[in-house]
Amino acid sequence: MTDVIARDQALALDAADALAPLREQFVLPPGVIYLDGNSLGVLPRSTAARVQQVVTQEWGTDLITSWNKAGWMDLPLRVGDKIGRLVGAGAGQMVVADSTSVNLFKVLSAALSISQAGAPQRQVILSERSNFPTDLYIAEALARERGFELVLAEPEELPGLLDARTAVLMLTHVNYRTGRMHDMAALTHAAHEAGALTVWDLAHSAGAVPVDLQGAEADFAIGCGYKYLNGGPGAPAFVWVHPQHVDRFWQPLAGWIGHAAPFEFTPGYRPAQGISRYLCGTPAVLSLAALECGVDTLLAAEPLGGMAALRHKSLALTRLFAAQVEATCPALKLVSPRDDALRGSQVCLAHADIAYPVVQALIARGVIGDFRAPNILRFGFTPLYLRFVDAWDAAHHLQQVLQSEEWRRPEFNQKNAVT
Repeated sequence: MTDVIARDQALALDAADALAPLREQFVLPPGVIYLDGNSLGVLPRSTAARVQQVVTQEWGTDLITSWNKAGWMDLPLRVGDKIGRLVGAGAGQMVVADSTSVNLFKVLSAALSISQAGAPQRQVILSERSNFPTDLYIAEALARERGFELVLAEPEELPGLLDARTAVLMLTHVNYRTGRMHDMAALTHAAHEAGALTVWDLAHSAGAVPVDLQGAEADFAIGCGYKYLNGGPGAPAFVWVHPQHVDRFWQPLAGWIGHAAPFEFTPGYRPAQGISRYLCGTPAVLSLAALECGVDTLLAAEPLGGMAALRHKSLALTRLFAAQVEATCPALKLVSPRDDALRGSQVCLAHADIAYPVVQALIARGVIGDFRAPNILRFGFTPLYLRFVDAWDAAHHLQQVLQSEEWRRPEFNQKNAVT
């Protein structure tokens, strides 16, 4: 980690930051340091007007003609192409639809069928023990339904467990609790050497770290739109399938929009060619319009160096914050990797007893992070809108909360429904 610095040095870093103008794209409440963009991105300034346009003009005036006139039917592919630019997907290879969980069900079902075709001994779904719970729940349900076995392991154990019984290696690229990032290319190569396929969840990667799906020769990928992509609460998710697999399987949710000719209204299903077959129901137009605004905030960084520049700033922000915390808050343990190559765009700290009330006390001070059970204080760093002085100030607030024992106040120890 970097050396501890003074606040005026953080301000100097901000003054020299070429990405600083990107902050103006967002509505940021005064007095708030927002370190939770890895749960819900902030509101882009363009979103409200765009959604209002869709509501009042495209829906309110043009009504159903907007499916053609305003290009509503093209939104899943159009927005998918924009996200694809952030994660190394080719044009026409990604589509936006449904939720992350639903898309995982689609691609994991496809991957299991493709992997087991001609190789019935492949009966194992291999994943990380601390993978995001919904991913494990979906895998568990599919394993039970289709007679597979779900095997969970620590990250360092995964390569050694890939064998002739492995059908799919299913991983979240950046771990939600620790911020640890897998080597996508290396693990994909190891899976392929064992004859298995890979499914990657990019929920904490897309818009946060550089991803090259095609370069890594990944097989399937999904991810959500409401975190680093700034698409708004409940924004639709995205799905990508390598071109060599995309037409090999009917995804299990064979809905009308994924039909080769949806408006023929034939009783028999005929899947669309390409990634469009991974669509299911009618596109969520209002949510897609909002998501497109969020993705555009990231694409605005392309002239300034794109994802590589954002990653460079992200690493600097997380190093600064972690160094300040370690120097001033000895009661907390850093659980995110120190190695830049292994760390996503978040810093996670642990305390066995007081993680939850400390986070609540910080939120009351306007420093918004979140708590992840059982003992994690989690802070996401979104370089589009965060400043170096924000990272410095957040660490200082954390120090004050601990030294003053503000966290002991009763209201900070009452568990909320959402943590």
